Amino acid sequence: MAKGISVRLEPFLARRLPPAREQTLSHKGIFILPSGFGLAWLVLTTLLYLLGTNYQNNLIIGISLLLVSLFVSCIIYSYRNLEGLTLKRLTLPPIYAGETLAMPLQLSTQRDAHQIALAYSDIKPVYASANTTPVEVLIPIPTKKRGILSPGRMKVESRFPLGLMRTWTWVDLGIAHPVFAAHRQDTLIQTPESDGDTHEQGSLVSGMDEYQGLKSYIPGESLKQVAWKQLAQGRGMLSKDFAMPQGAPRWLSLPLQMPEGREHWLSVLSYWVDELSSRQQIFGLCLPGVNIAPSSGDPHRLACQVAIATFDCAPSPNTAGTEAESGPKARTQSQPHMEGYE
Repeated sequence: MAKGISVRLEPFLARRLPPAREQTLSHKGIFILPSGFGLAWLVLTTLLYLLGTNYQNNLIIGISLLLVSLFVSCIIYSYRNLEGLTLKRLTLPPIYAGETLAMPLQLSTQRDAHQIALAYSDIKPVYASANTTPVEVLIPIPTKKRGILSPGRMKVESRFPLGLMRTWTWVDLGIAHPVFAAHRQDTLIQTPESDGDTHEQGSLVSGMDEYQGLKSYIPGESLKQVAWKQLAQGRGMLSKDFAMPQGAPRWLSLPLQMPEGREHWLSVLSYWVDELSSRQQIFGLCLPGVNIAPSSGDPHRLACQVAIATFDCAPSPNTAGTEAESGPKARTQSQPHMEGYE
């Protein structure tokens, strides 16, 4: 029911609380209503007042007025508990289908905020408090399949101080995060132009062809290999690591016949992307409409995983990319970019 109400309020919320990575709550988006306990409080106060006036008992009338003033004070304090609260979404980690994304969220405020419940629809809330020192909490978001994860608006609720008032809002942190295809082991897929007879095809051996990164300096190495810039920055003695590809690179692609289904083979490709990256082998990814040139390293692995995760998915307003020529010889890299995936 709450989800349906939030959907109907979406045009109103979009004007007052547009999607953003960082949100600061104000009167524009904070809603306050009496809780169940607060309604019972009002009924009790009304009965006491009627009883006091009926018997002309000033003590009972005074108690009822005191309860009313306490109720009104709770409205102010419950609003101030959320007003000025800043929620900032931090960098989201890579996630595979079927896993639960632990979204890091930073809370801060100019005054203390207590008993804040944070949760997406149909998910158990996470309770936290905030103060002037930023506090980081993890919000669970379950995933079921590959694609772009857009959980929508998160509910921020508080019943502080006495539980008489229910103060809440819905914030959209602008999440459009790729969910990688779950791993599934099967035979490695390669394009017909690849030669898969050599086990070490596309692997890297020590050489001077391609820069791979930095490593700890070993006494006796040539001073030409020393990373002098990093040494001047105070990072210690590091040496530049170069490697040379051995043999033709591997190409990963979907088979022509897929009796097990396309999702099965996309999961297989996802597995081999991580497997070949762990072996430090050079490989490329060829999908209909998307070609990623052969390379190696973690940025290349993430680019391939994003391409597999977003392959043939519905377009998202936070997704941008260019189509590349189909076929293994096309070397144009096409990598979708989602705000929220850094």
